Amino acid sequence: MNLTCKQALQMLEEAKGKAENDNWIYHSICVGNSAGKIAEALNLDVSKAKTLGYLHDIGKLVGNFQNHVMNGYYYLKELGYDDEICNICLTHSYLNNDCMCTAGGIPRNIPFRTEFIKNHEYTIYEKIINLCDLMCTRNVNTIDKRLIDIIKRRGAYENTQYHVKETYKLKAYFDELLGYNLYDLFPEIKEHL
Repeated sequence: MNLTCKQALQMLEEAKGKAENDNWIYHSICVGNSAGKIAEALNLDVSKAKTLGYLHDIGKLVGNFQNHVMNGYYYLKELGYDDEICNICLTHSYLNNDCMCTAGGIPRNIPFRTEFIKNHEYTIYEKIINLCDLMCTRNVNTIDKRLIDIIKRRGAYENTQYHVKETYKLKAYFDELLGYNLYDLFPEIKEHL
């Protein structure tokens, strides 16, 4: 079953007040809207990019925030959504097909997740969501500001430097695809410096 960006946004609206806090909802809206801008600039499906961005953290609705990757994947699977929609819950936190390339610490080993990430071929949409997740709080920011926010809240770990380097490589990948600095799509970044 597929899902429109309008339906995904409605899911977020209905989730307000039902989890630990609503910060993840505002973050997800920012990720979806930012992903839509990037998709539009690359002549991709804007609705698909927004939908995936809106739903990437949906696992925070149905359980412990630390397990949101798996919770979201299984939640959307149970609702009968297409693999592409469910997979965004798994892929959004990990760069380079590597569960160690993540923010906020060393993940515990979950064999299904580890194998999925290792063997999955990331789509351009998943890469866009990876990047937008690393640019957005309630507002879109530079990756510098967002990474500092994550490190301040979660701490630095042995994989932090690796993750930071790969985040900058991901931004450079999109700069090259666009032919200009990705931040040019987001003039509002200057308001949040």
